[in-house]
Amino acid sequence: QSHLVESGGGLVQPGGSLRLSCLASGFTLDYYAIGWFRQAPGKEREGVSCISSSGGSTNYADSVKGRFTISRDNAKNTVYLQMSSLKPEDTAVYYCAAADFFPRGTLRERDFAFWGQGTQVTVSS
Repeated sequence: QSHLVESGGGLVQPGGSLRLSCLASGFTLDYYAIGWFRQAPGKEREGVSCISSSGGSTNYADSVKGRFTISRDNAKNTVYLQMSSLKPEDTAVYYCAAADFFPRGTLRERDFAFWGQGTQVTVSS
């Protein structure tokens, strides 16, 4: 069965860093764009970043530009989200998801076929 598994979440102080990983199981990531989404308590899920299948194209939500970096290692079937200068408002459950095309502009959940279960990121002192 094809699915994604996120890891790397945790509790971090404001200004700190975390690296999230998204591992594909049951399929090869090579042909998929991978997006990261997040959902804070009481809020809708929002797109954070996306990377094309080759890694040659990326996009970011304005709220994380300059602080988050998405990357991928297809040999390891894994996509990463390096998060730096974290803020309390980054607190959320983070999900990765796979799409068979690289979406331009705002990420839409309906464009992504496979989803992980999420990993909690809490930014607090």
